[in-house]
Amino acid sequence: MIEGLKTFELHWLDYTAFAAYFIALCFIGLWVGRKEKSDSGDYFLAGRDLPWYAVGGSFIASNISAEHFIGMVGAAYIYGICIAKTEWGNIWAFSFLIWIFIPFLLASKVFTIPEFLERRFNFAIRQVFAAITIISNVVAFLAAVLYGGGIALQTLTGLSLEASIISIGLVAGVWAIYGGLRSVVWTDLFTLFVMLLGGFLVSILGLYALSGEGNSFFEGIKVMVERNQGAGGEQWAAALTKVAQNILGTDEYNRMSIIQPVNHPFAPWTTMLVGFLTMGIWYNVLNQFMIQRVLAAKNSWHARMGIVMSGYLKILLPTLVVMPGLIYFAMRPDIINENEWGVATELSNQTYVDMVRTLIPIGLRGLILAALFGAIQSTVNSVLNSTSTVFTLDIYKRWIKPEATEKSLVKVGMVSTGVILILSMIMAALIKNFEGSLFIYIQLLYAFFAAPFSAIFVLGILSRRINGFGAVWAICGGFAASIGLKIYYNSLEVGAAPGIMELFRPFVMQAAWVWAFSAIICATASRFRPAPGPEQVSDQLTLNFSKLNIFKDLGDTLLKNVVFWWALFFLIVVGLMVSFSDLVF
Repeated sequence: MIEGLKTFELHWLDYTAFAAYFIALCFIGLWVGRKEKSDSGDYFLAGRDLPWYAVGGSFIASNISAEHFIGMVGAAYIYGICIAKTEWGNIWAFSFLIWIFIPFLLASKVFTIPEFLERRFNFAIRQVFAAITIISNVVAFLAAVLYGGGIALQTLTGLSLEASIISIGLVAGVWAIYGGLRSVVWTDLFTLFVMLLGGFLVSILGLYALSGEGNSFFEGIKVMVERNQGAGGEQWAAALTKVAQNILGTDEYNRMSIIQPVNHPFAPWTTMLVGFLTMGIWYNVLNQFMIQRVLAAKNSWHARMGIVMSGYLKILLPTLVVMPGLIYFAMRPDIINENEWGVATELSNQTYVDMVRTLIPIGLRGLILAALFGAIQSTVNSVLNSTSTVFTLDIYKRWIKPEATEKSLVKVGMVSTGVILILSMIMAALIKNFEGSLFIYIQLLYAFFAAPFSAIFVLGILSRRINGFGAVWAICGGFAASIGLKIYYNSLEVGAAPGIMELFRPFVMQAAWVWAFSAIICATASRFRPAPGPEQVSDQLTLNFSKLNIFKDLGDTLLKNVVFWWALFFLIVVGLMVSFSDLVF
């Protein structure tokens, strides 16, 4: 544990601020979820009546959680600003979602992505994807989020890690069980405001602290940049060298550039070109707990503008979850210098809590903790709701009890939410055996299974010749390839892979290779079986550009126009990527 964390103190004003947040959250959740829950469409998709700001706000609030404030800040402390690529890199996935996938998916009128996959391919693909979705949400996401929150609560209260995880899980699971998606979305919107306010406060006060006696915001930025470049003194230069040796096998590393070498373990520049095909499409389009908000939008315009709003929030997020890591490196290079590499990366998960302890004055800590726990609860209740949706509609109704009534489906959804929560809390307690960054843990697991499903989804909507037989073989072959690559690279030291194989060492590049391999298998195997029937390749299931009007519902004025706001978002992100590259730093 980082020295000093055990002395964390809270004032009665902090408890008051936190209590005020919790009371407001309860009021919102109870009020919007008060309607009788006898209809699955209302419980799981909020009656398909969400406005754009609810779609966009909940989309981002569900995305931000412990792996951001705990894991991503810690990863930025280790790797530098290249971690921002995970936020700004959504430019491609968001663009495809806005212009292709939204009008397409809304036209299909599906409740879940597994339901769509069955219509396009077959029952087997639906069941496999539904099972993978449930397992990944429990193991790779909910468990990690609860674990990160457990670390924070353990530090603040002295409770055991297990007790902290249970406390957070029980509080966060209430709205997912009680009000369904409607309660989840509107509590998310309130939580987003608190998260932004608290997150900005940590970064701003951190920069002022770096500036020293000058107490200047801009001086703080200057100091942060200099020290992250190793120019602040011997201890920063030594820390920078240690980072370079452990992640690249060299003595040089640019922490202030988003463009990194092809053998970077997390953010090689090549992923900007191909990363969206794997984890980008998986997370933003195929991931039920994210796309569920889009499926619940009033219409195509509200769905698209919601994602545009999410794009602008993604622009801001590195200020909340990457900059604190850079600031902390400028403050505490000793954590890297004085510890073994594995210990240093594990300690990085405590970065954000230590910044709250050292930077935030008494009275404001309650607001920051509300932001942290708001991020955790918004993600937990969102993932719980979407996971129970998949279980109820794709497994229980489709496979176990097709004749189930609407009211019974709602009850099954509530019960399954509770069971999923319990399993996630058990898994969260086991993650403590994982050494390293919490954020990297989540990304590693996602990269494992994202590529094959992304491949069959893209090929399935682009080509009417792709069939279920090819999709099944692609999934099997893709998983086998993922396992093989993991075994191969884990047996080698950094830089030891021969020739071009070193390019595929980063797990995100392994995912890109698996995507291409899965796509080839899918296209080839599909030729060994007849083409799909007309009902599997209708215009609601495969793209027909002659009939798909992607320019419909774009807004009747400039300030409401999807094209205008999307183009501005696109230009800003490109400008940021150029600004934080070797061309500038």
